[in-house]
Amino acid sequence: MESLLNLTFTAPTIAAALAAAAAEHEHRRAYIDDGQVHSFRDTDNCAAALAGRLAAAGIERGDRIAVIAPNQIEWVHVFFAAAKLGAVIVGLSVRYRDTELDYMLSDSKATMVISLAEYAEYDYRRYFSAAKAEGRLPDLRHVVYLAPRDVHVLAPFAALGEAAAAPVAEAVVGPDDLMMIIYTSGTTGKPKAAGLTHRTMLASAGAQARHIRAAPDDLIQLANPLNHVGGITCGILTFLLAGATCELVPVFKAEIVLDLAMRRPPTVISGVPTMLTLLLRHPKVTEVDFSSVRLVFMGGANVDGAILERLQQVMPGARLMNLYGMTETAGAIVMTPWDCGKDDLLLSIGLPLEGAQMRVVDSAERPVPPGEVGELWFKGLGVIPGYAGAQHGAEAFDAAGWVHSGDLAYVDQRGYVFLKGRDKDMYIQGGFNVYPVEVENVIASHPAVMLVAGVGVADPVLGQVGRYYVVPKEGAGVTEQELIEYCRSRVANYKVPKEVLFRTELPMTPAGKIQKSALRGEQLAGGTK
Repeated sequence: MESLLNLTFTAPTIAAALAAAAAEHEHRRAYIDDGQVHSFRDTDNCAAALAGRLAAAGIERGDRIAVIAPNQIEWVHVFFAAAKLGAVIVGLSVRYRDTELDYMLSDSKATMVISLAEYAEYDYRRYFSAAKAEGRLPDLRHVVYLAPRDVHVLAPFAALGEAAAAPVAEAVVGPDDLMMIIYTSGTTGKPKAAGLTHRTMLASAGAQARHIRAAPDDLIQLANPLNHVGGITCGILTFLLAGATCELVPVFKAEIVLDLAMRRPPTVISGVPTMLTLLLRHPKVTEVDFSSVRLVFMGGANVDGAILERLQQVMPGARLMNLYGMTETAGAIVMTPWDCGKDDLLLSIGLPLEGAQMRVVDSAERPVPPGEVGELWFKGLGVIPGYAGAQHGAEAFDAAGWVHSGDLAYVDQRGYVFLKGRDKDMYIQGGFNVYPVEVENVIASHPAVMLVAGVGVADPVLGQVGRYYVVPKEGAGVTEQELIEYCRSRVANYKVPKEVLFRTELPMTPAGKIQKSALRGEQLAGGTK
């Protein structure tokens, strides 16, 4: 496998990167969607034709185009067509509903929406009809519903009319032009409109492509949603730069991913630990030959020891790699190295990628020494210039270009980063700081536990105490007291949970992360034990 480790990616814009891939890897497969293969040349040609239709509809440089669809080839075509025109993609999740859509479409000032007519029993025609009648989206001029597919690849865009007679001239787009608006997950408040430029997205994708040693014969199963940096930067753009193949997975379901792996063996698997857990614990996993998989990279959290052990059994030739990034860093900015040991894989997120600067600071914004917990700050690489919507959240960026992550961590003597949670996640029990991630890791190591999330809740005596939500493995019998005692023998007494509540599932953000803000809303005495 030819490695990209020493290659430098020089395309200044995303349209230029696609053109370069089409020239170099012309007829190689770029994307697979529902079994249909789309080459790099096909993708560039379709994006150019679609750009012509969008221009004919009045879309110009700087206009915002919202996309509401799962991972499918039409999403990719709209993204690259917008790149050619200098338009801006507003990525919206298919999980969003009326209130979220009202806020994000209004805040982003989207002038066009390209959407499914309905999805998961949600009627987008009803929503947009009502929003238009009530004047809730004054900037919106066009709503384009994706039509059924046929033999012509652009058939879903029939509402835009026929292709232009002559190719549309690509706009003059600079690397610092806005390419995409992605709304933060909102785990700690109102979602913010992160403005990703061509430069920041390509810088992040290039660094990741080099770090994971991506190559043209790689195939990744891409279930991370494209409206999130885990899908668009860590997936679409990283593997575009490598000339590799993305198999688009519309929605993550373990059985679907396993079926696809049997048909077309992947070399790379990505996602969040929740996805990997569900995949490895599916009964069908033993029917799949995973000998082709060389790399599994995970973002959002560390995997636990049981999952790492299971991964090594099911995919013995695969290397696990942890990834840390934020919407505000346009993708990955910290990853574990190739020679990372087991203990570091379980506890650390790794080292900053080449081109990234990092600080760990205290509440007075002073750098802290190794081993001391502080807030992570980042600069360089894919760090975005700021937010693109209303001026909310501007305090996350300072005048020197540092983004304040809100994540608490410490760095050891080697420079490895160890997350301790978020500022808002930390709670103070009887005067002691407790970082839920530490207790979550202990509970997750229990053989009966599949998922866990902890929050701090008010207590009249101690100020705050820990409440932990647990999704047990199917058929596993475990009690609240058993898990409390399990923690008592493994962590300091002030870290032991006050309460353990059992659930069949946990609330998730559209990016697949556990949504702790929803859990914090429950009363201490609520829930089912």
